[in-house]
Amino acid sequence: MDTLSKLISEALTSSQTYIQLFIIIISYTLALLLAKFVGSKFNVFIDKPELGNARPRQILLYRIGRLIFPLIGLLLLRLSSELIPKLDQGNWLVTIAIAIALVCVYVSFIKEFVTTPLVAKAMLLIGIPLLSLQAIGVLPYVNEVLETVSVEIGNINVSLAGVFRVAVFGSFVFWLGRVSNNTGQALIRNQEKIDFRTREVAAKLFEIGVFVIVFLLLMQIMGINLTALAVFGGAVGVGLGFGLQAIASNFISGLIILLDRSLSIGDFVELDDGRSGFVTALNMRSTTLATFDGKDIMVPNEVFITSTFVNWTHKDFKQRYRVDFSVAYETDIRTLVEVIKAAVATHPQVLSGEKYPIQERPDCEIDSFGDSGVNMFVEFWIEAIDDGKNRVGGDLLLLIFEAMRENGFSIPFPQREIRILDSESKPAFKRTG
Repeated sequence: MDTLSKLISEALTSSQTYIQLFIIIISYTLALLLAKFVGSKFNVFIDKPELGNARPRQILLYRIGRLIFPLIGLLLLRLSSELIPKLDQGNWLVTIAIAIALVCVYVSFIKEFVTTPLVAKAMLLIGIPLLSLQAIGVLPYVNEVLETVSVEIGNINVSLAGVFRVAVFGSFVFWLGRVSNNTGQALIRNQEKIDFRTREVAAKLFEIGVFVIVFLLLMQIMGINLTALAVFGGAVGVGLGFGLQAIASNFISGLIILLDRSLSIGDFVELDDGRSGFVTALNMRSTTLATFDGKDIMVPNEVFITSTFVNWTHKDFKQRYRVDFSVAYETDIRTLVEVIKAAVATHPQVLSGEKYPIQERPDCEIDSFGDSGVNMFVEFWIEAIDDGKNRVGGDLLLLIFEAMRENGFSIPFPQREIRILDSESKPAFKRTG
């Protein structure tokens, strides 16, 4: 206690302590001014209630803006700690301030970017002690002690420090890669000025880049020699190449689909085998089609390159459909045609009126002469697919039925003509033999 009291007394009376305190105050004052300048320059100051309607880029800038002040403060303190020894001054107080600033940056980062409470708590419990020990220069000694606790497994030496390093930093790198991938792809896909397919290609390439970087970092953390891994990969690659042909083909097919503009998100596609649905996702391996009955069809990208498919909405969403019905032979067909066209035009989803060309307005025509009546049909255009929530054909059949009943037109029943022949008119057969 006497020694501690003496150290405190010397610190309070030493001019070096007040010089370091002055440096800390100046560093944080400059950090505050620089943070305000940078924040206003890049427009990162957004009110928190506005984040609900903000774009991913604005949200990312807001979160980065929350880190500007502690990060600049840490950098200025670190710069000061390098200058103090040149002035022949002690730096113990600045070292403590750097440790505190480093912890503040780390806590702010977790608060802004880690949304899972369990992950955030684990990162705080593990990261704060490590950063504090590193800032005050004690962590290398702790690492040396942990390196002495090791186990020999054949030619492999597994130490407690290595296991801890792989578990902590490997998990952090994996999490950081996933967050970076999701954030980066969201930012790329949100660039509305860029063509959709260009955005998708850029997002896929960004995903591949993040995956490669994370993989290399994990290999380095685990202490695996990448040169030996390359040799091993070349030896095994020939054997695995045939098995991975389908994956490589689907990946390259996905890039071709994006580049040749044959598919887009929201297109309604009908495959060669009759399956159909809206394109909801274009992934590295497959394309997702959402059907009207709530199912998702995962179609390998190679199918869209090697097989025939129908893209109903490739150019626009306007589609032509028809419904069929029959009328009796004694019907005034010319009057019926006008009545049916007027009835079909009343549907809100059917394109009708003078603003549309005549070939896109409802049209009623004779299809054929049937056994019981005249077979008719109505052609119409809608800006949707006639199924699911946009079901129009059933509504039009009901409108046609009501219009025919109100105007006195009848739908014929199946008719058969039966002739009864007399026995005298039957041909006579003579038995022979």
